[in-house]
Amino acid sequence: MKVGESMSVTRTFSRQDLIEYTRLSGHDVPGEQVPEPLVGALFSYLLGVKLPGLGTNYLKQETQYKAAAKIGEALIARVEITRIRPDKHLVDLATTCHRGDDEIVASGRALVYVGDLIRKTDFET
Repeated sequence: MKVGESMSVTRTFSRQDLIEYTRLSGHDVPGEQVPEPLVGALFSYLLGVKLPGLGTNYLKQETQYKAAAKIGEALIARVEITRIRPDKHLVDLATTCHRGDDEIVASGRALVYVGDLIRKTDFET
């Protein structure tokens, strides 16, 4: 891992996804709008599976939702490393999610703890 490294995922939510979300959460979804927790879950997926990946623990997440996401439109979520603090096993990342037309749906930052950070980077203690 290094500063500037990034990972992204593209996801299109369907009506069935919203039905499942309603069933699991107990919250009705109005109209054609994708609930914010589903957008935020894209960041969780990237951080926990792709970058930094397995062994990552969330410490803090800040997200500002700027536009509604609609059923059937492609959403591109991205995380980018902005700072690595190997002495504390911490990684700061910028988080963004936009539509195919580049309109920002959500943006923010995440702070994660990576227990095996030294192994995943070129840093030495």
